[in-house]
Amino acid sequence: MVKSIGVLGAGQMGNGIAHVFAQHEYQVRLYDVFPAQIEKALKTIEKNLGRQAEKGLIPADSVPAILGRVTVVKDLSGFADCSLVVEAATENEALKLDLFRQLDEAVNKDAILATNTSSISITRIAAATKRPERVIGMHFMNPVPVMQLVEVIRGLATSDETFQVIASLVEKLGKVMAVSQDYPGFIVNRILMPMINEAIFALYEGIATAEDIDKGMKLGTNHPMGPLALADLIGLDTVLAIIAVLYEGFKDPKFRPCPLLVKMVNAGYLGKKSGRGFYMY
Repeated sequence: MVKSIGVLGAGQMGNGIAHVFAQHEYQVRLYDVFPAQIEKALKTIEKNLGRQAEKGLIPADSVPAILGRVTVVKDLSGFADCSLVVEAATENEALKLDLFRQLDEAVNKDAILATNTSSISITRIAAATKRPERVIGMHFMNPVPVMQLVEVIRGLATSDETFQVIASLVEKLGKVMAVSQDYPGFIVNRILMPMINEAIFALYEGIATAEDIDKGMKLGTNHPMGPLALADLIGLDTVLAIIAVLYEGFKDPKFRPCPLLVKMVNAGYLGKKSGRGFYMY
């Protein structure tokens, strides 16, 4: 039975994951290598809980208790007695492999280790540990408190027991599970990232302005957000990292990243988080 949850990484995804678990009465341990990121995460969780209360989605008097369930820990040893640790670090395979090696040593042998990766092989991540049967992909969507879907991805060695624990947990969080095989990009990003990349090619080739490309997809296909605005929200560095995983994983030229995307990332134009992407913020 899952009782306490560790969340490794307090960025955009990590703070949302911590928020949702705490909201559903789980004790959460939150860690990030950057103390400033932890401080920012706690403020974001409080602000987003406030918004939920204003909309009547949660009782206003429940906010202090939810915040009280999030405990900041100073290093990975703070996860020692967690039943589940969800890693939500940057989408970088070398980093994730290193973190899973460390987690494997830091937490109890029965704990499940989940990764929020949006594209990287669960099988390779699991192989970095001595418990591959207890490693699984648990890919939340952004923003986590709002989006219903969780992609669950089994590595080659993931046990049925691990899968069932996570499937039950997704349901308890009020989320909906989609199960994917362990191939680059899984379901959502296998489909979404080529669309975003093609939108960037349309801009690169001068077919239309960013505004008109987004307008076309919003009003022509009923998307809530245009692909270029969505890329800015995700972070262009993350978009490029995921497309690179698809390109390397399948060796198919249809996944080649648009040169304009590469140039923008090289320039530090990463979207909303840097103040400039396809739009100014």
